[in-house]
Amino acid sequence: MATQNTRTLARLMMAPSVGLLLIWMIVPLSMTLWFSFQNYNLLNPANVSFAGLFNYRYFYTDPAFFQSIWNTMLIVGGVLFITIFGGTLLALLLDQPIFGQGIVRILIISPFFVMPPVAALIWKNMIMHPGYGVLADINRALGLRPVDWFAQYPLLSIVIIVAWQWLPFATLILLTALQSLDGEQQEAAEMDGARFIDKFIYLTLPHLARAITVVILIQTIFLLGVYAEILVTTNGGPGYASTNLVFLIYRTALLGYDVGGASAGGIIAIILANIVAIFLMRAVGKNLDR
Repeated sequence: MATQNTRTLARLMMAPSVGLLLIWMIVPLSMTLWFSFQNYNLLNPANVSFAGLFNYRYFYTDPAFFQSIWNTMLIVGGVLFITIFGGTLLALLLDQPIFGQGIVRILIISPFFVMPPVAALIWKNMIMHPGYGVLADINRALGLRPVDWFAQYPLLSIVIIVAWQWLPFATLILLTALQSLDGEQQEAAEMDGARFIDKFIYLTLPHLARAITVVILIQTIFLLGVYAEILVTTNGGPGYASTNLVFLIYRTALLGYDVGGASAGGIIAIILANIVAIFLMRAVGKNLDR
């Protein structure tokens, strides 16, 4: 009886938090779902009518839709490749006893604390600008023509900026995992004559597998919503060359004033994000069970 009363009391104490969380999640989602079936344009807000699946059909047949999906995949894949590869190298470097190790770690981690719009402005005006950017000055010093990164390589520029922001996160997670590696195993491998590359492939890399999986899971969830870097630098252009799914929804809602179409795009984005999340969670579960 006492146990039952304790459970009831615990549920009553948790009820306000759970209720607030459900309202916080369900109300916006329900409104988005309702608007997705309505013909609602901000230029004529008084004229709202039921549109059925028209918004979904319109968004699905938009030529920019599949381009935005492809750009989203390229951004996520490109950033993951750079951060995991670079993060592993930096983690191996920081794991060595070097002079000023603490200062170096702080400097490497610091980009993660820079706000995305600020990071985008730094790269746009100080590093990648074709007139007075650092990369343009380096090209001139080498006798080469400066590159207009955001006009010639817009998607690659976005990938570089976002990877620069997320590289410290991957480095920190992988460094933490690397420091838990048993030193006796490394010493035994060295005594058996194993080279550095052999130790890395057969000892270090399997040990980092779980950490790499966690990095992929967390980063993918956030990278699906990259927005500020695109808005500040390329504005989704030229054309739709650097438009991802989130930015396409923004264009539809606030530039096209089409709330119904943007809501349909939001529902599609939620479905795709959940599919990716379920796939990654299963991958993480299988990895952690090993």
